Amino acid sequence: MANTNITAVTAIYGKTTYLTPQVATPVVLLANAAGSANTCKINQIVASNIHSTNAINASLWIYTNGAQAQNSAPTSGVSHCVANAISVPVNASLILVDKTTAIYLEEGTSIVVSSGTANGITYSLSYELIS
Repeated sequence: MANTNITAVTAIYGKTTYLTPQVATPVVLLANAAGSANTCKINQIVASNIHSTNAINASLWIYTNGAQAQNSAPTSGVSHCVANAISVPVNASLILVDKTTAIYLEEGTSIVVSSGTANGITYSLSYELIS
């Protein structure tokens, strides 16, 4: 797993991805595969409660050595908790990560989320893909 030299950047692409987990167990929101030669600078992660009647818990981890495809279960690696079971009220959103909490997702790592309730939270993630 090599780190991208961000002082010798070839390109920076602004990207946004969204995911509403259909299971109550942890799933990958964003993966940066080993050997990708990229770094992802995370700008913002927002958890929006789309459940009509209940508050839903939102959780977020960084998995090292465990990059998997989006919406799949993390199968390996070590988890590092960023946010754990934070209650998001009905019709509300919670900023889990913003630019003041700098996170660089290196090769072979992934961002994993869980909402505790299937189809309860939509996660949106804004990031810069640096190569």
